[in-house]
Amino acid sequence: MLDIVLFSVFFGLYGIVIGSFVNVVILRIPIKESVTLTRSHCMTCGHVLSWYELIPLFSYLFLGGKCRHCKTHISIQYPIVEALNGIIYVVLYLACGISVECILYCLCASALLALSVIDWRTKEIPVGFNIFILLLGLIRLVTDIGNWSQYVIGLFAVSGFLFLLHLITKGRGIGGGDIKLMAATGLLLGWQLNIIGFLIGCILGSIIHLTLMAIKKADRVLAFGPYLSMGVFIAMIWGEQLVSWYLSMWATF
Repeated sequence: MLDIVLFSVFFGLYGIVIGSFVNVVILRIPIKESVTLTRSHCMTCGHVLSWYELIPLFSYLFLGGKCRHCKTHISIQYPIVEALNGIIYVVLYLACGISVECILYCLCASALLALSVIDWRTKEIPVGFNIFILLLGLIRLVTDIGNWSQYVIGLFAVSGFLFLLHLITKGRGIGGGDIKLMAATGLLLGWQLNIIGFLIGCILGSIIHLTLMAIKKADRVLAFGPYLSMGVFIAMIWGEQLVSWYLSMWATF
């Protein structure tokens, strides 16, 4: 029990630190600013931040949510993303334990979090995210080579269907970024979990977006990336149980 608590704390703190970088990615990629070469700075006045202004979560509280130089309010996005990424890492650790799978899923979840915010704002998934997740999938394939077929099939199981939909609707039914995303996550999760993640994403997207359209008069065109990401994340945690439950249902007939 003590080991679980200690590792949970470790994953949580590590996730918060990575969450700080996720914020950098979210803010800089849409404006074509380097995420590695440019020093962290206030997005309003350009003030270069000192080390004590870069401590995840604590710096936001210490500064009272304002830039120390120009006193502009700092977006609440910063602590929310950092805390959420930490929680995600703890949840994945508790679900998967200490394993290669857990590390790959954590990194993928951070990428999904970043691309979800960007897609929500811009209706576009930068291709770099899909390449990163695809690389994680290749690592998963190599480390579980005995089950290589489920990952290779996963690469095409959902994305192939979406590509056909893209062709039939001449690009109006699904975006190219969503197709690439499901190809990359398919290689990482395998075809069964990826299909589950896709179906959950479709259900969530339908319910949430229709609700937003009814309440907030949201546009009919939705950013699908966030919903697909939520579905994939749920599949990472409970996908195996859902597959077992589904197969057991068929076994009773």
